[in-house]
Amino acid sequence: MSLELLSKLETKIQAALETIELLRMELEDEKQKGISLADRNQQLSQDLNAWTEKVTGLVGLLNEEVS
Repeated sequence: MSLELLSKLETKIQAALETIELLRMELEDEKQKGISLADRNQQLSQDLNAWTEKVTGLVGLLNEEVS
């Protein structure tokens, strides 16, 4: 192989390594976003359950008053 071909190969390998590193960083960011969204989803589910219990209780009180 000529020195020129080796130089081109080295350049392409370096570019591939940089791309891989950027993709790894992007993947880590997306994982963190996923964790944050999962946490937010859990909190919203808990809030929904609390509101559902409150509304069910209020409806029960109204039913007792009507009966």
